[in-house]
Amino acid sequence: MGFFDFGTIFFLIAAVVIFFQLRNVLGRRTGNERPPFDPYSASRTQDAAAQKPENVVSLPRKRPPGEAAPEAYADIDAFAKPDSDLNKGLRTIKDNDPSFEPKTFVDGAKMAYEMIVMAYADGDRKTLKNLLSREVYDGFVSAIGDREAKSEKIQSSFVGIDKADIVAAEMKGSEAHITLRIVSELISATRDKAGAVIDGDPETVAEVKDVWTFARDTRSRDPNWKLVATEEED
Repeated sequence: MGFFDFGTIFFLIAAVVIFFQLRNVLGRRTGNERPPFDPYSASRTQDAAAQKPENVVSLPRKRPPGEAAPEAYADIDAFAKPDSDLNKGLRTIKDNDPSFEPKTFVDGAKMAYEMIVMAYADGDRKTLKNLLSREVYDGFVSAIGDREAKSEKIQSSFVGIDKADIVAAEMKGSEAHITLRIVSELISATRDKAGAVIDGDPETVAEVKDVWTFARDTRSRDPNWKLVATEEED
């Protein structure tokens, strides 16, 4: 029994000595040890690091004030040849008036053209005042006054517009200016006091070619354009 006790004590002492020696050689776990090496994980980490450039931060491009987004010019590029003077002029107007669209403008200009032509023939000053610049209005009203003084009347019938093309566009300060070449068909005759035809033909459709310029202050809340210059094409 004594031998058994001695042997047991001997092995216990040996086990304790071995334990302390192993701990000194291997060290104790602190919770900060590196995980076991994984060759597949290491390979993926290296590949990811190689693909990601260092010290690069992608930032969205900030457009200068007043510059429209590239897609905003799509309607203009479809309307006028890119890099042409007309395209550049229309883009400049777009930069100052983001709501501007050339097709919508032309549709409105065609309506204004018919209204102005008929208002001039009828001597409708009120309608003309809303559609013309002060200078052009004064010229139209002066011609109407001369006609009325002679008791002459214009008999007109608007047939339609064959063509309406923008030929120039530019910004003059805060004002957008757009020039159109308009080809229309009109039946028109001027009669004197006695009713005799002194100009034109009341039975014939005539082709009329005009070059008109419309303008609008892009700073104004008023969306309407006004006729600022007229020229009859030969």
